[in-house]
Amino acid sequence: MKPSKMIGGDYSLELNNIFHTGQVEPASCFQRLFGSVQTGLILKDITLEVRAGEVMAILGSKGSGKRALLEVIARRSKGLSRGQILLDGRPLTQAMFNQCCAYVGHRADLVPSLSVQQTLHYAANLSIGSQVSGYVKDSRVRQVLADLALSQVARHSVEALTEGEYRRLVIGTQLVKDPVLLLLDEPTAGLDPLTTYLVVSMVSSHAKRRGRAVILTMEKPRSDVFPFLERVAYLCLGDLVYAGPTRMMLDYFRAVGFPCPEMENPLMYYLCLSTVDRRSRERFVESNAQIVALVEKFKMEGAPYRKSSAMSVLLGSPPSDHQPNSHPYPYSAQGSSTTQIGMTLYQRQFASTFGCSWQALFYLSARLIAMPIAFLLIWMFYRDIKDYQTTFMSRSGLLLTCITTTYLTSIFTTAYTFAPHRTRYYQENQDGTYNGPLFLVSYFTFSLPLAFLTVFGSSAILHHLMKFDDWTELSLFAAVLLSCYLFAEQLVVAVMAVSRNPYNTSVFCIYIVSVMIVLGSGMLRSYRGMSEWLSWVTYATQTRYVGAYLTAQAFDGRQQYTGLPQSAAQNCSIPAAEPFACRYPDGASYVNERYPVTVADPQINLVASFVFPVAAAVFNVLLYVAPLPSYVKAKFRE
Repeated sequence: MKPSKMIGGDYSLELNNIFHTGQVEPASCFQRLFGSVQTGLILKDITLEVRAGEVMAILGSKGSGKRALLEVIARRSKGLSRGQILLDGRPLTQAMFNQCCAYVGHRADLVPSLSVQQTLHYAANLSIGSQVSGYVKDSRVRQVLADLALSQVARHSVEALTEGEYRRLVIGTQLVKDPVLLLLDEPTAGLDPLTTYLVVSMVSSHAKRRGRAVILTMEKPRSDVFPFLERVAYLCLGDLVYAGPTRMMLDYFRAVGFPCPEMENPLMYYLCLSTVDRRSRERFVESNAQIVALVEKFKMEGAPYRKSSAMSVLLGSPPSDHQPNSHPYPYSAQGSSTTQIGMTLYQRQFASTFGCSWQALFYLSARLIAMPIAFLLIWMFYRDIKDYQTTFMSRSGLLLTCITTTYLTSIFTTAYTFAPHRTRYYQENQDGTYNGPLFLVSYFTFSLPLAFLTVFGSSAILHHLMKFDDWTELSLFAAVLLSCYLFAEQLVVAVMAVSRNPYNTSVFCIYIVSVMIVLGSGMLRSYRGMSEWLSWVTYATQTRYVGAYLTAQAFDGRQQYTGLPQSAAQNCSIPAAEPFACRYPDGASYVNERYPVTVADPQINLVASFVFPVAAAVFNVLLYVAPLPSYVKAKFRE
């Protein structure tokens, strides 16, 4: 039975005696890599409840354990946890949470070139099952746009949104699947008072209208959000100071000797009461002793508040049942097919590149126009090259420039177009939406035709400059450059599995490609003058095979390079010609000087050129399946 079938119309989330141990201090890269991170008890005996249709705020200062509590509920915490988490009376597993619930982190990155409506549309197609009709999905998208006051900016690109609109859109990507439990980590952080009010009121309206439970964390709650919070929990260094109905909070603290002064914001007043004062040693000791007393007091007297409604505490009676809501099951409970998710990822790639925003125009230009422009500049620079033996090195430089330009264009294009989708993948993968291989297959399926177009279009610009006899030679020339383009793309994808910054990724990949070109191309250093061990190393470089193939194609067997003069001033056909200056009677002589016969085999080099991108693609699939260290993935999520 699917987890969604377990959720009734009147449900509750219960936390019973939750303890959690995790990292308590910042750790260096080596400490995290070798598992020597200092840990401690972060959550201590947390017991609370939130029911359908209610909004609970978890309040506390920085380091109080708010985010850790949300991650424990979402089954995403790293470390040892014990206790009981029940949703509608059933243990809440990670699979059940991913299917029926949603988590919105403090920071979420959306694809900037998509519009608001497209972002919600693809979020719906990824999370809502294929059994739900397209009409229902579109209706759900329109409803979320209206509920979050985003209808007026539905056609605006994500990059053009204000901070408040962006935050509401991030929440909307999860609301679109109508989760029975929504966790929000600091949804109002950094927002102005009006936007804060709007966000909390919209979330509260959704919870009441759809009969859903919402838990959100706040560090600085304002008094105007008080009416929208049915429950509140105060945390201090992992201890629970109070958890229960918001409207009974004043009575509880008044009963234990801490009445809220008039004209004070009660949420903020009791948050300050639950925070250790570190301004001096005396205040620290006094406030810490006071908080310890409050924690012990609530452990002894807080049982009626933790897991009862406000009216039940007031009347001393059991909690009354909620009316069953008309939307007991989330849309995501239907399940999505792999084909549907793969097609949605492909369509999102297409829409983000062929959209109407400036960011989409940048992506399209990088994929289709950047390399042809670079090759046009190469043509302008080399168009006046003459047929002399002294220009053989210039023609070799032309080949080297083509190879280098192809690598560099692919690196920069992939680094800046792949980055937003890679970051989005890490965040959606944590929701259990799809896995790494499916993400990579959809990306490669989209990028391959564009790579084909840009490489073959760029190669056509040099058709006459390269003196190709027919289109078959041009096709082979473009095919070898395509292998370079695809390998550089795979190299960037591999590095970006662990690197967030596109610029740093580009620089690192350029270093690798530079070493490959200097070491293996044979254009900067002849293989005949290379030491044996260094020659063996070049077998691991793609440029060994690419450089040898293109050089042989450009020079070997071409009649126009037979019997050329050394220069305009020296004719090599006369007896007085200098032997060293006229050492290339034909193109094959130049190839033999640069490459041994074993290196210049064209068939082997052509096949080997494509082995590298294929092998790199297989490696990337394995890399995105392998469980990377949590601190690496955290860079893309937090």
